[in-house]
Amino acid sequence: MSRQNLPLCIKTACLLQTTAGAAVATGGKWNTQLRDLSKQGQYSQALILYRQMLRSGATPNAFTFPFILKSSAALSLPLPGAQLHCHVIKSGCHLEPFVQTALISMYCRFCLLEHAYNVFDEIPESTRLTVCYNALISGFVQKTRFSNGLLLLHEMRVKGVPLNAVTILGLVPGCTIPLHLGLGMSLHCLTLKHGLSTDLAVANCFLSMYLRCGSIGSARKLFDEMPEKNLITWNALISGYSQNGLGAEVLDLYRDMESFNVCPDEVTLVGVLSSCANLGAQKIGREVEEMIHRRGFGYNPFLKNSLISMYARCGNLVKARAIFDSMPNKNLVSWTAIIGGYGMHGHGDIAVELFDEMIRTGIRPDKAVFVSVLTACSHAGLTEKGLAYFHSMEKIYNLKPSSEHYSCVVDLLGRAGRLGEAGRLIESMPMEPDGPIWGALLGACKIHKNVHLAELAFEKVVKLEPTNIGYYVLLSNIYYETGDMEGVLRVRVMMRERGLKKDPGYSYVECKGRTHLFMAGDRSHPRVKEIYAMLEKLEDLAKKCGEKENEKQQRDQITGNMAVHSERLAIAFALLNSDWEKEEILVIKNLRICGDCHVFVKSVSRFVNCQFVVRDATRFHHFKGGSCSCNDYW
Repeated sequence: MSRQNLPLCIKTACLLQTTAGAAVATGGKWNTQLRDLSKQGQYSQALILYRQMLRSGATPNAFTFPFILKSSAALSLPLPGAQLHCHVIKSGCHLEPFVQTALISMYCRFCLLEHAYNVFDEIPESTRLTVCYNALISGFVQKTRFSNGLLLLHEMRVKGVPLNAVTILGLVPGCTIPLHLGLGMSLHCLTLKHGLSTDLAVANCFLSMYLRCGSIGSARKLFDEMPEKNLITWNALISGYSQNGLGAEVLDLYRDMESFNVCPDEVTLVGVLSSCANLGAQKIGREVEEMIHRRGFGYNPFLKNSLISMYARCGNLVKARAIFDSMPNKNLVSWTAIIGGYGMHGHGDIAVELFDEMIRTGIRPDKAVFVSVLTACSHAGLTEKGLAYFHSMEKIYNLKPSSEHYSCVVDLLGRAGRLGEAGRLIESMPMEPDGPIWGALLGACKIHKNVHLAELAFEKVVKLEPTNIGYYVLLSNIYYETGDMEGVLRVRVMMRERGLKKDPGYSYVECKGRTHLFMAGDRSHPRVKEIYAMLEKLEDLAKKCGEKENEKQQRDQITGNMAVHSERLAIAFALLNSDWEKEEILVIKNLRICGDCHVFVKSVSRFVNCQFVVRDATRFHHFKGGSCSCNDYW
């Protein structure tokens, strides 16, 4: 093979070896060019220029090596890196602190931590500067050797080596799991002691640490105390709130940003759109979309995918599909978002078509998109299709199903009445079944009123999730629907003994740009009299469809559920305040809609010329003309 055809790393190594001895002149102008190329990220060009420098006879010096070592590290070229180390030694620059630091950083980048430590260890203790410690600490932490980084910090303090902001920035990323939160808080105290807390990069790093550890209160306290904030600060808190499901807080922060004249970027808007999706805040989502186009972010794929998800979860599937269709280049996340959107709306047939189309375009599925398509099959009753997809994961795509996939298939089989197969699938799992798997089986038992299997599933699930109130409610409902009132009372006693209370149900509806929240039995709204008057009219309509009022009252007395459910209040309010003959009414509920309310909304939709859309904890229900999009398969 000719030298021209050799890979860059081999060519570089050969040239470095053969030309090093020929270099005789100084290289000031070369160093300037190398610095510029390195800063611009043009690392290959920097290596080529270094070869030209050696050929020209110029001698590399302590100002040359940091840039060229950085370039070798960035390109992951360990062989040229080793040759460059030889050049450092031959040139006598191995005692220069910034060259030592560059060598340590380079070997850490190559995952050659022992080599990095050897370079560090060869530095006389009396001349080990902060920058050298910082380089090795950062390398250890990045390569998950956090304890080694802490030992170096201890050594710095014992030997009186001063700490700086870079020291802290190298250590904090090792404290971003809840297990290490205590260490992170200790580092924060150390930062305050050394007067480094005013450094904005350090403060932002601790802010992200608290958020990733789930310590939301500490993060907000730090944010409020920061004398200076930049866009990174705002984005960190917005993203952290969004990832922790604090959608309302995200939107409050977004408004605060505007009041402080902080201009949001793409990262900000992704977090805001995610929160709009969770809250069903379509009006704010539309405003964000307008800003995306004004700011020229329209071609950002992350924002496009976020818009698809937002509109789908806000009930506007038509708009979500239009954005998806307008994308010239759809990635796996785009397909996952639209497939999941159709699935949660009960359009499993379209979700399946889209999944198959995605495969035909050559995009290889991952585990996340399989969760979306399996869920879609489950909600639409496409049992055989879902099973085929599940079996294809390992056979065709070499993807090992996780417990989440098994949970989807248990739900799929259970909804179809194939409870025996669901049980055998659980027994055959290669991992221990978790709470959601037994919960899926328990939910299927409710549909098919299988008390014996429900009791077995409940026994398993409460061992894993003893405080999850939803499972107790499910079992209570199964007892009620099979006429076992003693069973209902047993569950109530069990809940009382364990100090468990049912999560309060609430629903909200967006009207004229404002979100109105209703709790079960709510009487706090200023228009409460009008709301209950409208609700009484709606209930009269529902009775015309044969609602069994006596049975409902009996059930309410047994389950202690005498309050009017929140979704009914939200619907009554929406009918008072919207032009419902021209637009649909979207209600978002935090819990699963109960059977009585499902029948109620279906009955009302027969007489009111309006489409009611209810998004509950698991899916969307579109009510119109006396029927629901779920076909009572929920």
